Amino acid sequence: MAYDLEEQEQIASIKAWWNQYGNLVTWLLIVVLGGYAAWTGWNYYQRNQALQASQLYDELQKSVTAKDNAKVQRAAGDMEEKFGGTAYAQMSALVAAKSAFDANDVKVAKAQLQWVIDHGADEEYKAISKIRLSGILLDEKAYDEGLKLLAGDFSTHFASVVADRRGDILVAQNKIDDARAAYQLALDKADLKNPGRQLIQLKLDAIGGPAAKAAA
Repeated sequence: MAYDLEEQEQIASIKAWWNQYGNLVTWLLIVVLGGYAAWTGWNYYQRNQALQASQLYDELQKSVTAKDNAKVQRAAGDMEEKFGGTAYAQMSALVAAKSAFDANDVKVAKAQLQWVIDHGADEEYKAISKIRLSGILLDEKAYDEGLKLLAGDFSTHFASVVADRRGDILVAQNKIDDARAAYQLALDKADLKNPGRQLIQLKLDAIGGPAAKAAA
């Protein structure tokens, strides 16, 4: 059926508009659709990564239960290499550090803790790693290195533990006044219901510190 004059004018207008703006519209569609595809693909990738990481973490835990440190370290290494951006990698490194320490492999334990400090995205995992690594350095008499690890900013949740560990290192250095201040800070920052307060108080008493403040 032949178009009437009005229809022909509308078609001509559409063609003229398309000739002027068609390329722009096409590119905009490509950008929008490409962005959507990328977003969808990224979400799928993230879910897939998390699933694979969780499966590998389960294998690592089985190796821990079997006390097979070699398999634990292999699983942790795979996790750090393939899924380093996930929380599972940080958890695996902490578990692997303990497994290595229990197997008297202090070098590997330190390396796993350092990995979390260097690559971890979660500040709590990094804080735990610094505290544990500082304990190993205390055993190795690397006092300055241990204090350096504890010198950064920590969340209030770790304030008492960090101060307590600083006190331990300062006592080992025979810096009793500084140690006394660190233990007192650890007590001040600890929750009154925290059972660890008693041990901190015992250490403070041992170096001639004041008695703990009574609860309000």
